[in-house]
Amino acid sequence: MSVVIESGVSLRALNTFGVDARAAFFSSVRSVDALPAVLGDPRVRDLPRLVLGGGSNVLFTRDFDGLVVKIDIPGLERLGDDGACALVRVGAGEPWHGTVARLLDDGLPGLENLALIPGSVGGAPIQNIGAYGLELAERLQSVEVFDPVTGAVEAMDLAACRLGYRDSVFKQRPGAHIVVSVTLALPRQWVPVAGYAEVANELKAREVTTPSARDVFDAVVAIRTRKLPDPARVGNAGSFFKNPVVSRAQRQELIDRFPSLVSYDIGGGRYKLAAGWLIEACGLKGAVRGRAGVYPRQALVLVNLGGASGAEILALAREVQDAVRARFGVELEPEPNVI
Repeated sequence: MSVVIESGVSLRALNTFGVDARAAFFSSVRSVDALPAVLGDPRVRDLPRLVLGGGSNVLFTRDFDGLVVKIDIPGLERLGDDGACALVRVGAGEPWHGTVARLLDDGLPGLENLALIPGSVGGAPIQNIGAYGLELAERLQSVEVFDPVTGAVEAMDLAACRLGYRDSVFKQRPGAHIVVSVTLALPRQWVPVAGYAEVANELKAREVTTPSARDVFDAVVAIRTRKLPDPARVGNAGSFFKNPVVSRAQRQELIDRFPSLVSYDIGGGRYKLAAGWLIEACGLKGAVRGRAGVYPRQALVLVNLGGASGAEILALAREVQDAVRARFGVELEPEPNVI
């Protein structure tokens, strides 16, 4: 199979931060069959490799001196159901939000809480995306992957994906698998996930007492639109930091010092702290450092105010981490993959 591998390609339009970086070599892959030819090409087979989806979870701080493979595999196919759920296989290159909207239009709800999350379908299990009371792990049946070493394509079930909070086997073993499709399990007996405070308040403001999937979708889109910048206008990667998890004792110690601390019980004697609250309490919400800043409506989001380099954004991220560590003794872990 003939493949197209370009050299010296700008990645600015391929990452939602809009950071200017270049790939020594670049190839857009639209089928699984093309992967062996691209990866085995003698020009690039011994070079470092980066697999790119929607570019919504990466921060380039330099040019990439290897091969960037952009997964643009399309497709959406209904597979029937397993009795409880409708199964739908989606190509890794499909846009996530567009897929959520399309499935809802087709009468297949279940992903509406994850509306407007940027990126591709292939990136969803890698990050185990989650928002407003729902994680992908609750709607995932399996992931089809390509093994770059053996050239085999295999299906990994939910257990094999080892999904955790913004974590997966794909993050734990970067490069070991390339996601080529995702099979979703959407509940036949749909029940709204509307207990999350912001969603509940939005529905109440809209005078919706018995929400449909469309109501939840519209509420989530409205909330995200108000709180988060559009990457097409302001470069960003959504939430830059994970919400840190602490023990019951550490949480109590923090509450004794900071009674308004926002936290959530996640069971097992562990609590998730609201990273946005921590950053705002350090006085950094809306902070500007040259061409990079902390978004004034949501402290979890770092933004490219225009022409910022990845190094500038990373320097701001480290300033935020240092401030939170100094004030609260808590480590903030970045969500994006920093190159």
